[in-house]
Amino acid sequence: MRAAMSELGLKIVEMSDESATLDGGDVLFTVVLPPPSLHSGDYTVSTVPVEERLHLKSFCSMAGPGLIIIGSSEAAQKALKTMQQMSDHRYDKLTVPDDPAANCVYMNLPDRGDVLIHCTSQEFPESVKVFERLKGHMLIPVSNQEKLKVDGGLTCLSVLISKTNRSV
Repeated sequence: MRAAMSELGLKIVEMSDESATLDGGDVLFTVVLPPPSLHSGDYTVSTVPVEERLHLKSFCSMAGPGLIIIGSSEAAQKALKTMQQMSDHRYDKLTVPDDPAANCVYMNLPDRGDVLIHCTSQEFPESVKVFERLKGHMLIPVSNQEKLKVDGGLTCLSVLISKTNRSV
């Protein structure tokens, strides 16, 4: 990853505190606009306590600009309330009955528009019914059965990098 990121000219930040931990599943970018200075690393960061789950993305992800997919468990709803209290921006939300189904991968592709990769109806039939309400999205169901065995989600299999203007 370091070599790929360096080749793309992306800034690499290392954590110097040996006791600190951070995983990609702990980070949720909620605004799809570039920061004021793309390479300066200027992002507003808020801490959201996560109860009963491995990572923040264990029960939520983004489904588009300003649209959060969130699980319906008490822990997921409590985290959403915290996010809403800390932000000036009002996000739309899409609540799914199954927390793990809320771990999706959103992309806006120039030739396809809004694309959402989500778990299959064999895994989470009721949650897929909710995704089908997203009429403006191309929906791509992908089996996540094997990753779920080790508490993994679809975002664990993804590294999305936009090469346009070297943005992430």
